[in-house]
Amino acid sequence: MGGCFSKPKPVELKIEVVLPEKERGKEELSASGKGSPRAYQGNGTARHFHTEERLPTPHPYPSPQDCVEAAVCHVKDLENGQMREVELGWGKVLLVKDNGEFHALGHKCPHYGAPLVKGVLSRGRVRCPWHGACFNISTGDLEDFPGLDSLHKFQVKIEKEKVYVRASKQALQLQRRTKVMAKCISPSAGYSGSTNVLIVGAGAAGLVCAETLRQEGFSDRIVLCTLDRHLPYDRPKLSKSLDTQPEQLALRPKEFFRAYGIEVLTEAQVVTVDVRNKKVMFKDGFKLEYSKLLLAPGSSPKTLSCKGKEVENVFTIRTPEDANRVVRLARGRNVVVVGAGFLGMEVAAYLTEKAHSVSVVELEETPFRRFLGERVGRALMKMFENNRVKFYMQTEVSELRAQEGKLKEVVLKSSKVVRADVCVVGIGAVPATGFLRQSGIGLDSRGFIPVNKMMQTNVPGVFAAGDAVTFPLAWRNNRKVNIPHWQMAHAQGRVAAQNMLAQEAEISTVPYLWTAMFGKSLRYTGYGEGFDDVIIQGDLEELKFVAFYTKSDEVIAVASMNYDPIVSKVAEVLASGRAIRKREVELFVLHSKTGDMSWLTGKGS
Repeated sequence: MGGCFSKPKPVELKIEVVLPEKERGKEELSASGKGSPRAYQGNGTARHFHTEERLPTPHPYPSPQDCVEAAVCHVKDLENGQMREVELGWGKVLLVKDNGEFHALGHKCPHYGAPLVKGVLSRGRVRCPWHGACFNISTGDLEDFPGLDSLHKFQVKIEKEKVYVRASKQALQLQRRTKVMAKCISPSAGYSGSTNVLIVGAGAAGLVCAETLRQEGFSDRIVLCTLDRHLPYDRPKLSKSLDTQPEQLALRPKEFFRAYGIEVLTEAQVVTVDVRNKKVMFKDGFKLEYSKLLLAPGSSPKTLSCKGKEVENVFTIRTPEDANRVVRLARGRNVVVVGAGFLGMEVAAYLTEKAHSVSVVELEETPFRRFLGERVGRALMKMFENNRVKFYMQTEVSELRAQEGKLKEVVLKSSKVVRADVCVVGIGAVPATGFLRQSGIGLDSRGFIPVNKMMQTNVPGVFAAGDAVTFPLAWRNNRKVNIPHWQMAHAQGRVAAQNMLAQEAEISTVPYLWTAMFGKSLRYTGYGEGFDDVIIQGDLEELKFVAFYTKSDEVIAVASMNYDPIVSKVAEVLASGRAIRKREVELFVLHSKTGDMSWLTGKGS
């Protein structure tokens, strides 16, 4: 667990042996050299399976010279419920005091490196201030998402009123720990025609499902198939940083999939699912039997239906190739972005420094209006206008005009003509579930897959997760909702895997999302659909604020900029089952000039 020696606690039943990541990487690389992926024929098409490889033997106990130990503070230096970053020479450690006991953990969130000392400590876990991932302070284990890895846990001892921390130097430098996983020992792994678990879609839900199965000791065959040509990657980064290369976006290296026997079929399109015979068919005619199925196909971007929609240089952004091409063509040119939602606004923000001009076309009066409300939307719009972005609001595109086949102008319904060399369309998405229409797997009128709290569809043994599902949101009275966010997809993938193994897990996570524009981050937690009032504390013009979205007398969502860790604090309160009343917020805004948030951790109004 990152420490060099440890006395087992009598209550601990599970001992994890963790191979430090550097060594693991080296050994996996050499292991992966032993055999190339096998190709199977399916109607004459070579199909690549990344086959399982021999796992390196863990070597968990570092020698004493690989360890560092130091007194980091006096026992009275920390109050209960306090966290502090302490230096151990080879790196920093997060020291936590909770219920009179000290814990030492990695100090950075493995997701994007946020300093956890600025996060929220509550109910035996620390929640990241940036994106809401949660880590158990007793084990370092990841308990809520986003991200894939856990924290190292270091050994603490108290001698003569001083707190000592002992850790391996390697763990201090790595700042992340991949949980122990089973490898594939299934004899069927060499046979192309059947798999124990088939996962359709390799986004966050699909990958987390596969990893959870392995973490829980599942050693049968797992096949993950994706329309993409890449191994699973960090899709939210696409619209925030358009020229990032596919290899920089990868969530796990190729060696990881080989070492843990997670076979990935890239550029593989499922066309039919036969639930009676538990079989799927791919576009190239290849058939695969399964015993458990996870459907996580995600969504497909909506496209324009106006005159001239087929002209060149009009894009939706779904893959790294789309994003890279947009940046390449936009340099020094005129860009029109259609849609002022998260994707459109992130793209517009990113391209302002690259393009000659950036214009945004939107049907609503203000960007993000339905999601963040009029006032917050207007404040964000002003930030964009200060960065030379021009808005055409309450209108839509009526025609795309070309010159020699390439886009030259965008004509709006208001009859305004905007010069455009590149057009990016961000007008929402639809669930990519067309292939399920004749399958007997239930779809709602909009094409979403309804699931229960255990991520089960109407067909036994078939689970679904991610952007294409509607599910009961526990803390909003089990209202059936669709939440197409990265963190939620992770959580659903995990619950689906646990229920494939009959663990009877239920989805209970509180939604958490973020966006980044012009180097500024907006964080959001809850589910704000149907809010009837917004209470704002702070300064909207300075973009230092927190907005509480209420419905009748209850807070249903919170957004903030430059006000950390308020959103993580609210997420923890909602996750604990406590409702936040509108009156509490109104009193806070009325009396608080300091931004003091201590009222939130009280026991209710």
